[in-house]
Amino acid sequence: MKFGIRTLDEMDVKDKTVILRVDINQPVDRKTGKLKDVTRIKASLPTIKELSDKKAKLVILAHQGSDIEYKNFWSLKPHASVLRELLGREVLFLEDVCGPAALEAIKKLEAGDILLLDNVRFLAEEQTLFELSLKLTPSEQAKTLLVTKLAPLADFYVCDAFAASHRDQPSLCGFQELLPSAMGRLFEREYCVISELMESPKHPCLFVLGGAKINDAFLMMETVLKSGAADEVLAGGLAAEILAVAAGEDIGEAAKAFLVQAGHADLLPVAEKLLQDHSARLVRPVDYAYVKNGARVEAKIGQIPSGELAVDIGETSARHFRNRILAAETVFANGPMGVFEETASELGTKIVWEALGETKARTVIGGGDSIAAAAKFGQTEKIDYICTGGGALIRFLTGEELPVVRSLRRGSRL
Repeated sequence: MKFGIRTLDEMDVKDKTVILRVDINQPVDRKTGKLKDVTRIKASLPTIKELSDKKAKLVILAHQGSDIEYKNFWSLKPHASVLRELLGREVLFLEDVCGPAALEAIKKLEAGDILLLDNVRFLAEEQTLFELSLKLTPSEQAKTLLVTKLAPLADFYVCDAFAASHRDQPSLCGFQELLPSAMGRLFEREYCVISELMESPKHPCLFVLGGAKINDAFLMMETVLKSGAADEVLAGGLAAEILAVAAGEDIGEAAKAFLVQAGHADLLPVAEKLLQDHSARLVRPVDYAYVKNGARVEAKIGQIPSGELAVDIGETSARHFRNRILAAETVFANGPMGVFEETASELGTKIVWEALGETKARTVIGGGDSIAAAAKFGQTEKIDYICTGGGALIRFLTGEELPVVRSLRRGSRL
């Protein structure tokens, strides 16, 4: 075991039915129905291949899209096609999750077969709104439709979805109440790498925080600054704007209105406390950029016109961040500096991500947008470790035990 969790080395899966939960959630081109990226699918291959090679009867569960963050529910049919191509072997796919067709297909599996069932989030009990509203305990999750239908047909449960390990949903936390459980190779590697780096990072250690998903970001900043794990936090994206408003800086009325509209006003008191306690170690932008008539416009704090929304950090700030990254020994990065997908607002992220590729520091990035930015700017091969999880990585860095980790430890005792 590692961290109190069983690994695949301790499982004899030959001729056994194994339920494997992966995270292969990828951006989808809704016009063509094809995947825009396959990074997470590639990361899941070692576990899938190992279980199939060991002659398990493999049932794969996964999700695509979220009712909160993405609103892009989609079938896993294109994912099955990619898996077939990358594995070079047959992958059965059913447009069913736990209905009669799925149950019958599982019963007919032979040793080494791979079956991918459809998007678990087609089930209400797997949606984030359901999770946050009902807050089911693991024992209650074990009584949900998905688990009660599939668990009786299985011998083992394996979770390889580190990227979703901050979620508390039946496919992630319910099966461990009923089935002997283990973590897959990707989960094992990511948990070990992040744990080791957090326990003894080389200093100076920087955290680069950006993006728009910031529910746990401020708690993470407090944790790593208070513990001394981070020497500094470089803030971009929405986190920088919240800190700016909390500090009384003028970044435009549009930004303030957006924070309220997006439901982030409650983070302002948290940001104020963070500035009060750690202002000297919070490195924030001194300028931003907005887009006017399709062109990038740089503006210092206090000079952003009313009605214009900052969509990137300014070039001066980005180059200042770059210099700090080049002088560091360890750098964690999660979330871009702005709307890097658009040419007019990509500069801040481009400069910072190129610095991540150039620095001699140990570099770790996490999250779908961070991975996409590394690919766009040609830095993927230059980053020391790319973690598939974004929200999971942030939650892990707060020091909180992740729900899936708790459940896997219970399931490892069965």
